[in-house]
Amino acid sequence: MFTDEVDQVLMDVCLEIAKRYEIVFLEIGVDRDHVHFLVQSVPMYSPKKIVQILKSLTAREVLKRVPSVKKQLWGGEFWTDGYFVSTVGKHGDEDMISRYVKNQGQEENAYKKLHKQKRNDDQLTLW
Repeated sequence: MFTDEVDQVLMDVCLEIAKRYEIVFLEIGVDRDHVHFLVQSVPMYSPKKIVQILKSLTAREVLKRVPSVKKQLWGGEFWTDGYFVSTVGKHGDEDMISRYVKNQGQEENAYKKLHKQKRNDDQLTLW
């Protein structure tokens, strides 16, 4: 389902989300049937809220901009109900999470990086 066209729409929508919300996409990647987001955000957004924003806006826009996807889903939803979230903190860092994401592929070299944010050590601010 993740064709080059869908990949491009997904990346474009995510970069638009970054402009409207305090969410920075450090990396966006796809792996045949799922997507990996490495994001940074402000503390006022819970992980659940970030997932809700990403899933709802990306699904709406992919289905609108690439109508053939809707036919492939047979009336189903674009995203499944589940998701996995890990945070950077005492027991993990950004590099560890990034390595974990890249190693989730079912086949060797299945992970395809769509976007990588240039390193900026500035933290997001509330104001």
